Parts: sequence; structure tokens; C-alpha cells
Amino acid sequence: MPLQVIIVGAGISGLCTAVALQQAGHSVKILEKSAFAAEVGAALLITPNGERVLCRLGFDFKRARADDMKCFEVLDGVTLKPLHRAELGNAREEYGAPLYTVHRVDLHNELLRLTSALDLQLSSKVVAADAEQGFVVLEDGTKHYADLIVGADGLHSVLRGVVLGDKEAARSTPSGMSAFRFMIPTADLENDPHFQELQKIKGRGNSVLADTTTQTERHMVWYTCRDGQVQNFAGIHENTHSDDTDLKNLMLEQFGHYHPSLVHIIKVAPNVTDWPLSYHDPLPTWHRGKVVLIGDAAHPMLPFGAQGANQAIEDAGALGALFGYSESVADAPSRLALFEQVRRLRASRVQSLSRVRLGKEKEVEDRVRQYADPPDSDVPTSFFERLAHDYKIDVFEVCKGALAKEKQKN
Repeated sequence: MPLQVIIVGAGISGLCTAVALQQAGHSVKILEKSAFAAEVGAALLITPNGERVLCRLGFDFKRARADDMKCFEVLDGVTLKPLHRAELGNAREEYGAPLYTVHRVDLHNELLRLTSALDLQLSSKVVAADAEQGFVVLEDGTKHYADLIVGADGLHSVLRGVVLGDKEAARSTPSGMSAFRFMIPTADLENDPHFQELQKIKGRGNSVLADTTTQTERHMVWYTCRDGQVQNFAGIHENTHSDDTDLKNLMLEQFGHYHPSLVHIIKVAPNVTDWPLSYHDPLPTWHRGKVVLIGDAAHPMLPFGAQGANQAIEDAGALGALFGYSESVADAPSRLALFEQVRRLRASRVQSLSRVRLGKEKEVEDRVRQYADPPDSDVPTSFFERLAHDYKIDVFEVCKGALAKEKQKN
């Protein structure tokens, strides 16, 4: 019998989960606090673990103007010498699916196309919820009831406090770092000699430009999106500025010691923004009563490793797989327990790895080991082990195995 589902938040995790649960046969309503369902920001990576889910949902990468990645590399930002490189031309054979880079807006729009038949209610800010009774309260005081309430309300989640029973413990922690971001149309750079020189070195994919002169996490990231028509850049740095700071000049201060051609690219950037980065230590539980957390509400992480969106997409795939059409309201508690069993420790490992850039996995080994599954099993301690850990998981197969074990118990 179909469940009545409320999803709080129409970001990437909320829309993916809406599609997955609708396709599983359930009645889905999305409550979005903003006046319009739109995504902002720059581009992101879709890695094989996320690609599998999106493909199952009917996502069209061509329509989303996604660029396929042929490598994942770490270069010295000062000298441009290669430090680590993973060839991804055979990603489908190695990891079971390809990798893409895609603009957030294009990803979001394609998800909106897939959810076009759903009940999406805008200007509907959720301010409270009752996990046991199964309702959320909107800013205007109205209550909405459901058999299952999915908290996809992001970094500053209201529902995280409901699940933990402690609003203070639910607060995310500022990392002390921020991310500069800018995009430049490729056409504006094609005749630029600095860009042409960089193109001789850069691989086709995600290039991490590490700062080897300091022990901080400062680095730049560079890849394309929108069929190669846009160059996407980010720069991770310590957050030390006031609101009225000239962001381009600040980025030049932070990365002025980088290779002259990279400094030149920053100088010609049309508009530099800066986004503070926050995180939360892995949560002890993701659900209470009829409320379950997903995405940044469940596992907010730093961008090092490019897994934030992909873990949210995995969450969506798992909920769709575990809450099949035949599930009744009575089955929901056991399915939520299975969901947490399938997802929490894995996402907690990825979340812990996200504290360091690729190639520095040894620095967080003890932290990651706390979430080994089963206990004392191996965890990633190198660049290539991290890619294998993150990319090779097929969440549908994991859910299938968990359901089979559960059936054997009963």
C-alpha cells in the first residue's frame, strides 16, 4: 500500500528522493521554504556511485550538458608538477560507471523535469516536527501529516534537531575555511596564451591544484561543465575576511604564489564569490519515529573528495530500494532501521575523509576507522583506495543484500 511521504527541501537530495519514492509507488509531497525551486552555485562532480542511482531514476546526462571525466589528478599549484593521477577512461570497467561534471543548475533542472508530476509546494518553510505523531509544522502554523517524513533540509536542518532531540547538538560547525568560486566561458579564454599553456598540462577531468608550500588545506579545483563551454574554478582557503572585502583581490592574496598562469586566470575572472564551509561530526542516528534525515541534513561534509552530492544521491537510491511498493505503514520502522544500517557508517567514513583533500587520507585514518563496517575492517588510506571506496559501491546491490538478510531472519 502506498505511503504518504513528505520531503522537506527541494535541493538535490530532496528531489532525487522524491523521484525514487514516487517510482517505488508512493505518494510524495515536497515542502520547499523558498519561493521558487531553483539551485544556485557552481558545478559539481557526479561519481560512479551517484551516476548509478541517477541513471536508474531516468536522469539524462546529455540533457543536463554534463562533461565526462577522463582523469582525476592532483597537481602542484605552484609548479604544476603532477602529484597523483587516476586515469578514468576505463571508469565503467574499473568502477562500474563513468564520472561527469555538471552545473548545479542543470542537475537541478533535470531533476525538476523528473519530478514535474509531483506535489511541490513552495514558500512552505518547516519550523518544527513531531517524529512520533508524524507531522511537520509550517511557519504559518499549519500541520502536514505523513507516514514518512524525509528531512532533506540541508546544512542548517530543522529536522536534525528533531531526530537528535537536541537543537544545540544539531548545529553545524564552521570549519574556518571558505571556498572561492568563479566560472569563465571557455570562449573568453580560447585565445589567451596563459590558458593555452595550462591546457597542455591539465587533464580532461577534475584537477586539484595543491598548495605544497603550507600544511593547510588550501588548494584550487578546476574542471569544465556545460559541454566544455564553461571553466569552473574553486579555491579553498582560511576564512579571515569581512563582508566588504574585495573577493577577487583576496583570492589573489591567497593564491598569488601559485603558477603565474593560474594567477592570471584569477585576474580575468568576471565575478568571484566566497562560500563558508561547515561540517558536522557523524551523527549517532539518522532517524526517529517517522522522520529520517538524508543529504546534508544527515551527513554535512566538506568538499574534499567531491562526495557531498553523491552521498545524498546514494541516500535517495537506498530509500527507493528499501521502500518498495508492497511496503505498508507497519513496515516503515524496520525499513528505516535498514536504511540507517546500509547508509550511516558508509556515509560517516566518507564524511570523515572529506576533512582532507585527495592524497592526505592517512591524516584522518583513526577518525575513519571509528566507522569501519564491520569493525576493524580496512579503510581507505591512500588516493586510489579512497576512489575505490567511494566509487565502487552499488547502493542497490547493498540494499538487495540487506533485504535478503532481513527476510532470512523473519
